[in-house]
Amino acid sequence: MPEFPPTDLFSLAGQLVLLTGGYGYLGQAVARGLAAHGATVVVLGRDATAFQTAFAAEPTIRFQPCDVADTASVQAALAAVEAQHGLPAVLINNAFYSRGSRPDQLTDEEFALGLDGSLGSTYRCIREALPYLRRRGGGKIINVASMYGVVAPDFSAYAATPQFTNPPHYGAAKAGVIQLTKYFASFLGPENIQVNCVTPGAFPSPAVQQQSAEFVDQLTRRIPLGRIGQPGDLAGAFVFLASRASDFVTGHNLVVDGGWTIK
Repeated sequence: MPEFPPTDLFSLAGQLVLLTGGYGYLGQAVARGLAAHGATVVVLGRDATAFQTAFAAEPTIRFQPCDVADTASVQAALAAVEAQHGLPAVLINNAFYSRGSRPDQLTDEEFALGLDGSLGSTYRCIREALPYLRRRGGGKIINVASMYGVVAPDFSAYAATPQFTNPPHYGAAKAGVIQLTKYFASFLGPENIQVNCVTPGAFPSPAVQQQSAEFVDQLTRRIPLGRIGQPGDLAGAFVFLASRASDFVTGHNLVVDGGWTIK
């Protein structure tokens, strides 16, 4: 491997990063963290208006229309990115979609959609991005799981707020994302492609925080650091895994949860 100054360990200058789910609550912080370290970030998403609202005045964060639920859309988006920006160095699979929340009342369609929304979409994007990373001679893939892909929910935290109960297809899919990460880390290691995972928790959205202080309090009680996560707490994990600092790290699940899963 080439030598480089230690001061450049976390530099992403000249690196093209693809980020799905980049204009959401946590995705925005991830995109800005990467851009602050020199990366050009292309957000792959369906909603150009939401992107403009989030990043209107940030020239190193770009938008490319893409529906991660649709293979043809992913293929077209990646081809367009290469034509406009060149070959990507990093793919971050952060987008997800789901429907249904009652643990014992999900329909077959809801359960299948939830699995595809986290696990299927991640595999789809990895599969379609691999030819680009291979032509580049290597790169990094970062998947996004959840603390509920590591541990089961503590249902007492949801007793007073059942509307926030975490559904079974979400955790099952996120556990699959962690295993998919290990699988592809082993498969792609000889090709100089590192595959890692970030597992956040708990990062309730502003809407959830506004709706229920009691629910946030229930989460806070279970976190050893004594507070819920803020978006900025997550950005550094992605900078590390996208940068040279992690060149000898692969198949790892980096948990950013304030200590939730250690209990």
